[in-house]
Parts: sequence; C-alpha cells; structure tokens
Amino acid sequence: MTTATDNTTIDPLLLRALLTDAAFFPVEPTSLEETGLSETFVYGLLCKQLAVAGNMTGRALAGCVCLPFGIVSKVLDSLRSRKIVGHTNGAALNDFVFTLTELGLAKAHEMLRDSAYVGPAPVQLSEYVLSVEAQAISHETPDRARLAKACAGISVDPKMFESLGPAINASGGMFLYGAPGNGKSTLARHITMCFGQRIWVPHAIMASGQIIKMFDSQFHRPVDENENGTLITTNVDRRWVQIQRPTVVVGGELTLDNLELRHHRESNVCEAPLQMKSNCGCLLIDDFGRQRIAPADLLNRWIVPLESRHDYLTLPTGKKIQVPFEQIVIFSTNLEPEDLVDEAFLRRIPYKVHATDPTDEEFHHLFRMYCDKFACEYRKDVVNYLLDNHYRPCGRAKRRCHPRDLLTQVRNYCRYNGLPLELLPEYFDVVVRSYFAMVLKTKDS
Repeated sequence: MTTATDNTTIDPLLLRALLTDAAFFPVEPTSLEETGLSETFVYGLLCKQLAVAGNMTGRALAGCVCLPFGIVSKVLDSLRSRKIVGHTNGAALNDFVFTLTELGLAKAHEMLRDSAYVGPAPVQLSEYVLSVEAQAISHETPDRARLAKACAGISVDPKMFESLGPAINASGGMFLYGAPGNGKSTLARHITMCFGQRIWVPHAIMASGQIIKMFDSQFHRPVDENENGTLITTNVDRRWVQIQRPTVVVGGELTLDNLELRHHRESNVCEAPLQMKSNCGCLLIDDFGRQRIAPADLLNRWIVPLESRHDYLTLPTGKKIQVPFEQIVIFSTNLEPEDLVDEAFLRRIPYKVHATDPTDEEFHHLFRMYCDKFACEYRKDVVNYLLDNHYRPCGRAKRRCHPRDLLTQVRNYCRYNGLPLELLPEYFDVVVRSYFAMVLKTKDS
C-alpha cells in the first residue's frame, strides 16, 4: 500500500491506471469507497446541485458530479428515505426526477454557506500525485528529430537546437533570452509538443478536506473524443478530463500570490497555483524581469522545487501539503540573464538559450512561410528590396516577427484600397513608415 503526501492511502484501484499504451488511465470507480469520498460529502454535492439547478433526473445528477449512476442512485435512495429529496415523476431507464424537500432545501442552503463548490466530485490528492508521476515529461527524452518535428511550423536557427535539445531533456528550468520579436514565446509553446500530446487532469482535488479547483479552461484544452479514438472508453472516471499537454504562459502580471493556493473565502474553495496547472507540461514566465516582484524573489520561490521536483503549499487550515513540481520552467526575457540575477542563481538555472536575430536566408524563409499562409506569391526580389532600402541603410535589426507583421499590414492596405494582395516594393514603402515609426524605430535604429 502506497502512502500519499497528505497521509492518506492509495486505493488498489489506482494501480489499474497503468494500462497498455497509456502511462495513466483513470478507471471509473465501482463503489463509493473507491472514490475516497464520504457519503456525507457526496450527499452534500448532490443537494447543492439540486438547489442550484432545480429538479433533475438521477442520471443528469450523476453527469454533473461525474460519478457513476450506480453510486449516485444509492446515495439518492438514502436521501429519499431521510426525506431530504423526493420524486416528482419517473424518467427513462428506471430513473426518476428528483427534487429537494423543504428539509432538503434548508440543508442545501446551509451546506452552500459552508462551501459553495458545485460540480464534478474531486479526486484524492494521492490520486493526483500518482497521475503526475506517471505522466511527467521527465520520463521522456526527446531527440533531435522530435524537436525538429515539433518546431516544423516555425523558423528556428538550427544552431539553437544544440543548446535547446539538452535543456529540454533536463526537464527543469532554462533561460530563453534575446531581442523582442524573435519568437521566444512561440518557441516555448512548441517545446511542449516534443512530449506525449495528451494527459489526464482532475477537475478538482480533495486535500485534507479542502477542495482545490484544478482544471482551468484558460490553460487546459480538452481533447475532442472524436480525435482520440479508442482511448476514451466507457469505463473512464469522468472526474478527470483529458487535455493537450499544457503550456501555461504568464507575463508581467505575475505575483508571488499566483504561486500559492488561492482561497476564496466566499465559496471556501481553493484554486490551484500556476505551477500545478502546468504540471506535465511547460510553464513560461514571459518577459521575465518585468514583473512587479524582484527576479531574485521569484527565483527564490522556485529554487527548491526545481531541484527536488516537488513543492509545498499551505491550505487555509494552515496545513502544508506536498505536490509534484513536474514541468519545464522557461524564463523568457529580453534582458541578459546576468543582468537579472547573480552568479549563484545562474548556476541553479544551468541552461541559457539565446534566441538570435534571423539571418538574411531565414528572413526570406519566413516570408515564404507567411506568403503561403496568406495565399500570396513570394517574390525574392521584393524582399531584397525591403532589406536594401529599409534595413541595411539605417542599421535596423531583423526580427522573426517582422515578415508576419509587415505582410499583415500589406494585406490590410490592399483590402482597404481594393487591391489584390501582392508583394510590391511600393506597398512596403507605405507600411514600413507606419510599422517602424512608432513601434520599433527607437529599438532598432
């Protein structure tokens, strides 16, 4: 029997999660005991759902709390015998429409005051820990071919792969630095694609009696069941959702509070911090050094988790829980790393990958890529005209975002004037004045 970090035990059902070609598969529980939840908790979840949504069939209730109908029907039978719920009429498949009695409504409102959480039943913290350990990116070792495939849709200097590949295999932290506009954020998103594409995350987690909301539609993209074929089966535990391996991006708005459990007093529900939401994926700290907190303070918070691969969070009760810290953390910055932190910190983040400006050849390649996307004929002579007249004479640096941005402005100019989209020198003469005058002149000149 395995012991979890909150001193609960992992049910033998969890060992069934290791299936053929899946690192982790959440199997549907067959009894209330297998969920690790008490009957009192489930009864409260059902009553609160009825109080919020009104009359519902048993199967609809089971769908809302993501538990098997067999488990839910037994709890509903118990509630009916205690005069907390009643039948209004029958429904298909030996089901009934349930409603709260006057006593049940009073109890539901009381429970909503204690905790406003309504939705999928949570999984135990121990189950979540097991899932992260099974699906961690540290189990995979992407080679050059897989990295090149993941970055096939973008332009990357092949020399960068020499330092980027080992950094990805380390599955820890790295600095990705260079001038703005050279695709650091885009590259970070593609790095996640080097690993297995799908993982399972729970909707919510139960830790020492506290509910932690885990699934976040801002960062977690559910996998379409039609895309997934045989992996989605009838015996899946619906308290879990299968998502694309996440890339969580946060910028200058990041504060230390975002890295701790956020307890909402009104609902008495916690929300998982960003590093938990990015587990088994990638956490990108964009524009590092521009946050409202000092870079050293931010790195101090993560030095131990980066080395130990686990983090400690504090519940509203004051109790600390241990959770996995299993993701690639990328500090993306326009500044030199040594200008942000001292040598001791730089040793803790051993990989520093430089995103350089594109060469002339890459610049042409980027224009070819975006001309294909914009359904526009690529003309090498016009791109050379652009370089000869608007870059070299004034010493303007090339950025990887320029071909996309300039071509977008050419398209908009043509649309406004009722012209076909073409690469013509006179079009670039017009859009360069508006694009560089306000945006990049002071940086590149």
